[in-house]
Amino acid sequence: MAGLLEGKAALITGGARGIGRAAALAFAREGARLVVSDLLAEGAQETVAMINAGGGQAVSVSGDVTKPELVKAWVDTVVKAYGRIDCAFNNAGIAGNAVGAQGKLTSDWSEQAFDRMIEINLKSVWLCMRDEINAMLADGKGGAIVNTASIAGLVGLETSSAYVAAKHGVVGLTKTAALEYARKGIRVNAVCPGYIVTEMTREPMERKGEQIMARIPFGRLGTPEDIAEMVVWLCSDRANYVSGAAFNVDGCYAAA
Repeated sequence: MAGLLEGKAALITGGARGIGRAAALAFAREGARLVVSDLLAEGAQETVAMINAGGGQAVSVSGDVTKPELVKAWVDTVVKAYGRIDCAFNNAGIAGNAVGAQGKLTSDWSEQAFDRMIEINLKSVWLCMRDEINAMLADGKGGAIVNTASIAGLVGLETSSAYVAAKHGVVGLTKTAALEYARKGIRVNAVCPGYIVTEMTREPMERKGEQIMARIPFGRLGTPEDIAEMVVWLCSDRANYVSGAAFNVDGCYAAA
């Protein structure tokens, strides 16, 4: 039985660990051929090694997702390796602790920390989409793009000012691109993870884990695989009438 992504060529950013690695493994399981990127070169290589050891097909690339020349090179790598790009998961991102802003209120953020958060969590998504869309337009067969937003793209979160701004921006960018390219057969959606068991949530769970858990009706954190399954479906032909949407995968957090 063919997988949901059988024969499709895909790019996944932020694929060294967590949600990105889970998605890469799920894509490969469903028959996709992959290019996996991450700033953490060794982690991306490990993800690719896992895929290839399991009979899949993947190559790794590395570098800073905010560098336009690198992003274009990654998209070109997909096209050169597999003849086209059918789908992409723009997943690379950081949390407040990566810019020294953990636990800080809006007026306490430094301008440098705010700018870096926007650059990585929002601008890089646009950079990826720009080259992915252009490659899909050149091929003329459409495609599917999924961007990692967050529940922070739907609601406010205290002490996460620039992160919330960036993720709201990702949702808006997703909806706009979906409208612009619908007639070209390019679908664009966002996935909005809640609190997931990853390195990114370790610090907030240590700082206010009891408060967070009290807000999650499911009574547990999500897993990277919970997100990966949604992304696989959105990139598959089974979601061929779905575009411009932001999907919560959050244990009912945003509904509470």
